[in-house]
Amino acid sequence: MATLRLGDDAPDFTAETTDGELNFYDWKGDSWAILFSHPKDFTPVCTTELGRVAGLKPEFDERDVKVIGVSVDPIDSHRAWVGDIEDVTGNALNFPLIADPDRKLADLYDLIHPNANDTLTVRSVYVIGPDNKIKLTLTYPASTGRNFDEILRVIDSLQLTAGYSVATPADWKDGEDVIIAPAVSDEDAKERFPKGWDTKKPYLRYTPQPNR
Repeated sequence: MATLRLGDDAPDFTAETTDGELNFYDWKGDSWAILFSHPKDFTPVCTTELGRVAGLKPEFDERDVKVIGVSVDPIDSHRAWVGDIEDVTGNALNFPLIADPDRKLADLYDLIHPNANDTLTVRSVYVIGPDNKIKLTLTYPASTGRNFDEILRVIDSLQLTAGYSVATPADWKDGEDVIIAPAVSDEDAKERFPKGWDTKKPYLRYTPQPNR
């Protein structure tokens, strides 16, 4: 399958998970979703990641984001791993973890990295919008744990920019000033951004975050 790109439809699937069998689109509904893959059960970095995501559930809930993981190991292995995750991180798994022993989902989402290993999945993240379109993709090497604070930051940006004609600058965090889209004229900006703006360059206008 060709590599999935931003704006593509996220492939639908039905799979066995630690929460029972589910259909992705039905489970996701109109929410945002994160699908993230793990090379193998009982791996050290992924153990810390799954526990971290479980601890962040209130943050994801606040943003109407559902989280689902996937690993190529079978469901019995997943259930055994759950105890280690809670023991190590103090957080019980509170989202579905997909079993993908036949690698159907891994192939569907282009998660196999044949140049490194033709059986283990790469450690990818997909952020999927309410319209089921892929909004973000990230792929990490096996040695580097994912930064979920960054993923939350990106979701804040994606949700803001989906509703307003703005972009977010480098290192932006929720509550900070944003950039008015160049396509918005100064005349239109007066109506859309009544708090005003600071023109740094004709193409770079900062304005307070419009939904604050």
